[in-house]
Amino acid sequence: MTRYQCVEVENTAARVALWRALHVQVDAKPPVFVDETGLALVAPEEGWQSRPDMSPFTRPFRASIVARARFVEDLVEDQARRGVSQYVILGAGLDTFAQRKPELASRMQVFEVDQPGPQEWKRQRLQALGFGVPPYLKLIPVDFEAGDNWWERLLSAGFDASKPAVVASTGVSMYLTKDTIAATLRQVAALAPGSTLAMTFMLPIELADPELRPGIQRAAEGARASGTPFISFFTPGEMLDLARQSEFRDVLHVSAADLAERYFAGRSDGLRPPNNAEEFLLATT
Repeated sequence: MTRYQCVEVENTAARVALWRALHVQVDAKPPVFVDETGLALVAPEEGWQSRPDMSPFTRPFRASIVARARFVEDLVEDQARRGVSQYVILGAGLDTFAQRKPELASRMQVFEVDQPGPQEWKRQRLQALGFGVPPYLKLIPVDFEAGDNWWERLLSAGFDASKPAVVASTGVSMYLTKDTIAATLRQVAALAPGSTLAMTFMLPIELADPELRPGIQRAAEGARASGTPFISFFTPGEMLDLARQSEFRDVLHVSAADLAERYFAGRSDGLRPPNNAEEFLLATT
């Protein structure tokens, strides 16, 4: 038995996976993003669609989840066409890119960085479902609370610092201190020229649309109760300034409104991500 065998899937990661699947099952066609592999990993009890966190009240947040997933994978595909062959996912959770798109993933090296316990749970589920862990997928356990250095672990797993990479970090920054975020930005900014970072950040709750603030506040309270409180919030200007200070070559704010226009325009169900909640920093070296 491994040290982490009894650890269960992390609640937030499971919710994200189920929201992706729910989008495919209940929202109007065509889906913005197709992922039911995460549902298979979680294997929830029957009737999971009726859970409180799957209710219509959470619909805008489901849209945000599928929007950010689509944006990142469009970016990875675009960069792969340009010859980038390394993809790093910081805080991977139940990301299923390597399982859903093996034809693309197998032409790259995919590095998933996450906490040891949840990652070992995921490894076991991948084995149980027959996916396994192919050679192009590296699962890198990093115990941030114990002071593990994700960059050193990444290099040890075969990451080539002389070659460009796509680095994605979604749904993570709000749990980190601003010092930790700044250190991560500096590390990624030092990657080989042609590397790209896509990182989401949370705007201060008071800037969110009024009708969405109760949902965001509820999510923040739930995170605090589970021992993973929201710590860091940024205005777009603050995030861009932090990225510039880290010496990225170019920095760009991609808003939820930008994603809504790109992926949700003309939908018959009116689905769209909330404005002024979680948005993207896109930065290049």
